[in-house]
Amino acid sequence: MADSCEYVVVIPARHGSTRLPGKPLLDICGKPMIQRVWEQARLSDAARVVVATDDLQIAQACDGFGAEVCMTLPEHPSGTDRLEEVTRILNLAEDCIVVNVQGDEPRMPPALIRQVASNLATHVGAGVSTLCEPLHNIEDVRNPNIVKVIGDLRGMALYFSRAPIPWARDAFAHTTPALPTGWRWMRHIGIYGYRVGLLRDFVRWGACPLEEIECLEQLRVLYHGHRIHVEEAVEAAPGGVDTAEDLERVRASYAV
Repeated sequence: MADSCEYVVVIPARHGSTRLPGKPLLDICGKPMIQRVWEQARLSDAARVVVATDDLQIAQACDGFGAEVCMTLPEHPSGTDRLEEVTRILNLAEDCIVVNVQGDEPRMPPALIRQVASNLATHVGAGVSTLCEPLHNIEDVRNPNIVKVIGDLRGMALYFSRAPIPWARDAFAHTTPALPTGWRWMRHIGIYGYRVGLLRDFVRWGACPLEEIECLEQLRVLYHGHRIHVEEAVEAAPGGVDTAEDLERVRASYAV
């Protein structure tokens, strides 16, 4: 991992959420969630931290605590599309590195933001970088809500899947399978660094069959023959906020 590089953090934040409407504005011990995310990103060495939203309430809240806000179109199919629009609005160069930090990750360690940016700066053959961490039990490996990733000897991702990859043929054949020794199953952590040029290609390509069947948009990059660098995270990655239970867990962590 390189010592440092210049990069921009963009935090996509939308008001609509099926399970937690208005999620970016939900209170976490006296501050809205989006402010908590922004503060974590500011603790990295990013040259710039920008909140990208299509919602005036979120924009006004961000203005209130001093964040830079970029207003985007409302009809983006994903946060990645919103991210790409921001790179055009900000007129970022094609070789600029942009790190996408999700707006529902108030505990994202700044070290992971730095790590993903530095890795992309170092590995010039990759257009995207991301992180992973070990899985320790068969239940997590078989859980389709936990995305698994396999990398090659050079640290480039071979594939991402909701399935248990690689499939340990002999060990998993038993009625009560267990994780065999000799391999480390890895969970994908959903933080990304992008080169702006690749990000613009990504949006132009549109969805591919692999991502549609797995519901994993990072597969679009591999499908088009580009590389994603993946490395084990230097710190544990706390989970984001998807449910009311997640929100209470995060609130409790701040209240300590």
